[in-house]
Amino acid sequence: MPNKPEDAGALSKFTGSLVRRAQQRHAAVWLSEVSSEITSVQYAALEVLQETPGVNQRQLGEKLDVDRSTVADLVARMVRNGLIERADDPDDKRSYVLFLTSTGKKRLVTLRPHVEEVERILTARLTQQECKELRRLLSALLVRGAE
Repeated sequence: MPNKPEDAGALSKFTGSLVRRAQQRHAAVWLSEVSSEITSVQYAALEVLQETPGVNQRQLGEKLDVDRSTVADLVARMVRNGLIERADDPDDKRSYVLFLTSTGKKRLVTLRPHVEEVERILTARLTQQECKELRRLLSALLVRGAE
């Protein structure tokens, strides 16, 4: 296992370094516990479309916090893989609305327990209060970082 943050020396004082290392750990745990075929962003898109079927690509991109070209590539890949379907937006003919396919719905159900296991593994050394505080701080970092 790589060095613990407290062993990282000077780098442990930089938030960006710690965030990058945490993301690397998340990616490694995701690959081992969830899927090498479905990325965490694709999973998040499945969750968004489960919660809000019929959103357009722009709205999906906003919810996932990804740019237009990234969401277009993401949607195209997920359509190709049969997880979501596009339909013309009745309010804007230049746009598509998105829905989960039956395959996408089934995949979401089978993936969810594995995603919950990733969460359990990543936060195993934290108390419930520390997990809440970590999410609060990361959310604050992201909101303030967007300004």
